[in-house]
Amino acid sequence: MKQVTLNELVVDRNQSEVARLLGVSSPAITKAIKSGRTILVTEHDDGTLEAKELRPFPSNKKTQAA
Repeated sequence: MKQVTLNELVVDRNQSEVARLLGVSSPAITKAIKSGRTILVTEHDDGTLEAKELRPFPSNKKTQAA
């Protein structure tokens, strides 16, 4: 089992392959990287990938009342 950031994985493999293995679109990978999200990808021994996003708690964003 190996864990890397999404950015590192895209550099190591190509974006289309990473998107396919995670079950998302290639534009979703682009958007996640460009937005600066911290996404860690675990590559399991059987070759499957699992991704999790790290976010601060509590969030610093304030919601506005409608």
